Amino acid sequence: MEDVRRVLTVKQGKCGLKQSEMVFQHTRNLPELLETALRDKGYRLLGVGVSAFPRSVKGSYMPVFLAGLGIARALAVATGSKLYMLSHQENHLGAGLFSAKGLSAEKFLMLHASGGTTDLLFVRTENNGEYSLAQVGGSIDLHAGQFIDRIGVALGLKFPAGPELEKIAERAEEKIDLPISVTGTNISLSGPATAAMRKLQSCDVGTLALGTEYVLAESFARMLANGIDEYKVADVLLVGGVSANNFIRRHVITKLAEKNVHCWVPEVRFSSDNAVGCATFARYMGEG
Repeated sequence: MEDVRRVLTVKQGKCGLKQSEMVFQHTRNLPELLETALRDKGYRLLGVGVSAFPRSVKGSYMPVFLAGLGIARALAVATGSKLYMLSHQENHLGAGLFSAKGLSAEKFLMLHASGGTTDLLFVRTENNGEYSLAQVGGSIDLHAGQFIDRIGVALGLKFPAGPELEKIAERAEEKIDLPISVTGTNISLSGPATAAMRKLQSCDVGTLALGTEYVLAESFARMLANGIDEYKVADVLLVGGVSANNFIRRHVITKLAEKNVHCWVPEVRFSSDNAVGCATFARYMGEG
């Protein structure tokens, strides 16, 4: 298996990219990554899987997905392979199941927490073996990654700020208290973000970093606990770059264990954006 990737470039002090900027960088990067992955390898392509839209709902669309879709369509035609289109969430589901081996429940909850998504999904295995995803909760304002990046960039960290903020938090001996807002299976992060920004000049960096992590970890734990009670599940899958944070993982796993719920976590490299879920999906659809 080849796994090649390149993180998009964001200018210092910025908290993200416009859609047009992401399309430009993907258009420039994808051909080079394909050359690295395929040149002189002698692979015979059986199918091409691609994330073609954000969510598994009608009308889901973002321009940035067109760059990958265009490359995938051309590759499929040129090699005589079949094209399999799936959502970004299905890609994360596939990568999570591939890495966190053993999850075979007929129904479970999946938390997709990243810079652009903080969604709680109810996943069900259908009679044909495929999965159906239904959003049943999540953040009503800021995404988890946006929350981290606002604090991190304000502290002078490079975007995306998650990995560096995690290292800073690991050295902290105590956390600052920030508000937590959870209603049923929905969370709000704008209030905690505003409170954290107000404390930038008045508290230790590590204390603030750990407090930021705790807000997310406890918000996730409470939201998942409410979802577990509502949908009567015994398994939870964590996917997305934010869910790769070790503190958040440990906290959620510990809290859910109190409810006798198993929390499945993929390797860190399969938690953030990757193409493994697309490949897994394409192989399954091709082989049945």
